[in-house]
Amino acid sequence: MNDYLKKILKGQAINYEAFLKKLPDALRRRHRELFATEKVGVSRWRVTILDEVAFAALQQQAAAPVSRVDAAKKGDSHRHGTEVSFLLVYHHALTGNRPDSVVITGDSVDIGFRPAPSVLVVENERNFYHYRQMLAFAGECLGRPVDLTNCDVVLGGGNRITRAADLDWLKRYDEVLCAFDYDAGGLQMFSSVQAALGDKACFLQPAGWKPWLGCFRKPPDATERFTKAIMLAEDLGFVSLAQAFRATGKFMEQEMILDE
Repeated sequence: MNDYLKKILKGQAINYEAFLKKLPDALRRRHRELFATEKVGVSRWRVTILDEVAFAALQQQAAAPVSRVDAAKKGDSHRHGTEVSFLLVYHHALTGNRPDSVVITGDSVDIGFRPAPSVLVVENERNFYHYRQMLAFAGECLGRPVDLTNCDVVLGGGNRITRAADLDWLKRYDEVLCAFDYDAGGLQMFSSVQAALGDKACFLQPAGWKPWLGCFRKPPDATERFTKAIMLAEDLGFVSLAQAFRATGKFMEQEMILDE
C-alpha cells in the first residue's frame, strides 16, 4: 500500500485496479470521491487526490505501528487499536437487568455463557438498556420472533464494535443484526462490519420507511455528511432508506425506536 501512495504523491502512474483491491472496503466504495484518474497506458493510471484528509488518514493507516505500546512510544497510543476489549452482553441466562461481560485479549476470550445463534449489536447505551424493545423491533424488521432464547444483545458503543478483536469475536455467531443510527455514521459502521463478516451481517431497518418518516428529525451537520449517507445507502442496496433521507432531508437516531 505504501508504494502506491508514494507513487500517487509523486504523480507516477499506478495499476489503479490493483490499488483499489488494497483499499479498506469503506474507502473502496467511495473511491470516486477520493481520487480522479487518467488512463495513460495498459493497466496504468495517473491518480489525482480529491480528498486530502482521507488520503492523509490512509497514509497514517498504512504506516500504523505494530502495537499500542509501540504507538505510545511514538507519542500517540490511539494510532493503534487496543489489544484488550470489553463487551457488555444481555443473554438468556441472566436473571436481572445487569448485563454480563465478555473480555477479549488477543486470541483469548473470557466468556461465562453459551452464545445464542444470533446477536443484536445495539449502537447506543439507552437502546441497549431497553434491549427487550430492541429485540421486538428486530423481530418486526425480520418478520420472525427474536428474543434472548435465540439472540444475544451486545452494546456496540459507537464505532468501537468495528475494532478487529470485536469483529473476530462476532464471527462466532451465525447472524449479526446491526441496530445503528440511520445516518452516515451508522451506515459507515455497517459497511465496516459487513466487510469483515460478509453475509452474516444484517442492517436492521423496517420493511417500509413511510410510517417512520416522522422520526427523521436530526438535521445533518454538513451537506457532505448528508450526501455521504445517501451514497452509502445506495451502495449498500438500501434504496428505500436513501429515499427516506431525500424525502425528509434529515437523519433518524435509533432512540426514536423507543418512542414508537
